Amino acid sequence: MGIKNRLTVMSFLQFFVWGAWLITVGNYWFGTKGWSGAEFGAVFSTLGIASIIMPALTGIIADRWINAEKLYGILHILSGLAIFYIPQVDNPTLFYWVIFLAMMFYMPTISLSNSVAYNILKNNNFDVVKVFPPIRVWGTIGFIAAMWMTNLSGNKASVNMFYISGFASLVLGIYSFTLPKCPAQKSVVKNASWTEKLGLDAFKLFGTYKMALFFIFSMFLGGALQLTNMYGDTYLSDFANTPKYADSFVSKYSTIIMSISQISETLFILAIPFFLKRFGIKQVMLISMLAWVLRFGLFAYGNPGDGLWMIIMSCVVYGMAFDFFNISGSLFIETTTDFRIRSSAQGLFMMMSNGFGAFFGGIFSGIVIDKFFTHDGVRDWHNIWLSFAGYALIIAIAFAVLFKHKHYAEDVATVTH
Repeated sequence: MGIKNRLTVMSFLQFFVWGAWLITVGNYWFGTKGWSGAEFGAVFSTLGIASIIMPALTGIIADRWINAEKLYGILHILSGLAIFYIPQVDNPTLFYWVIFLAMMFYMPTISLSNSVAYNILKNNNFDVVKVFPPIRVWGTIGFIAAMWMTNLSGNKASVNMFYISGFASLVLGIYSFTLPKCPAQKSVVKNASWTEKLGLDAFKLFGTYKMALFFIFSMFLGGALQLTNMYGDTYLSDFANTPKYADSFVSKYSTIIMSISQISETLFILAIPFFLKRFGIKQVMLISMLAWVLRFGLFAYGNPGDGLWMIIMSCVVYGMAFDFFNISGSLFIETTTDFRIRSSAQGLFMMMSNGFGAFFGGIFSGIVIDKFFTHDGVRDWHNIWLSFAGYALIIAIAFAVLFKHKHYAEDVATVTH
């Protein structure tokens, strides 16, 4: 099997593991278990806490001490074992801690998968900007495949989705040990400082105004990334409580509808090289932020009847909102940091977006929705999505004004060197 095909398998399984439960866990939490909304926000904050602690730490380990592909495999095996235990949990507190443990192992694998792919591709003389996005597309396809499997098999609110995820995680963990070696950069400059010896150099990036601002906005936009993962499927399923839409395709097959978002991702991922080289990181990320405004706004006014087109368009726009931020941000880190700290820098990006961003987004959204938009157990989805849209719009305006970055087309080409 060729290098690109081997990385494609890795990418597919990386996000299949997540897609098996991430979008549908709300139905399991609210429907099957009947637990509360505020606690659900805390559960999703585990993705943030894990991303704060682990990606930067594992990035340092991969840069200094252990082959990245081996560390990647170990983390997936441990994550799979934790996910396998979730079906045994029968109270929200223990559920929180088991999910937290699983995410401590899983979340750093997202940035590590990028580092492993970049390393292997460059070692085999591939143009990363051109070759990586089509490989990454298969991660999205894996996510979609897991969502469809969960929904069509009738398991979108059952414990089986955790078994599916756990099994895939174990398979990927074992498979990772067969990948080409990604050795640690063990050499440390003579008379190096303690930060250099410990591999903490990447944190110096916060000392640069542009990089610090990039990480800060990554955090704020990261707060929006998990909102539709947390509430999208539950929102569509809730239409079943309205007699007019009780038997609609949207409420019955909410996960299939949500998968349009991931299908859209596959198209926008392939467009990233063009947009990145043509417009540069600032414009691409600004487009992403405005796409988030549309994502939430269209959800606010959509319904399974005459507003179905808005729900579908919201899912289509998601591809641009997610990819133009997540993938372009990762490539930006790859083009602007020293090769000795790239795994660490990818970890920092993950820490700010899926770490602090997801943590604060999960905690505050759960509290706000429970306090201001839930009445007698019924959630006011219209105003929930409008508030999210307003948040994304404020972030977009601030980013356009504050982030200064002059784009040169040749800058992007440096990712291949």
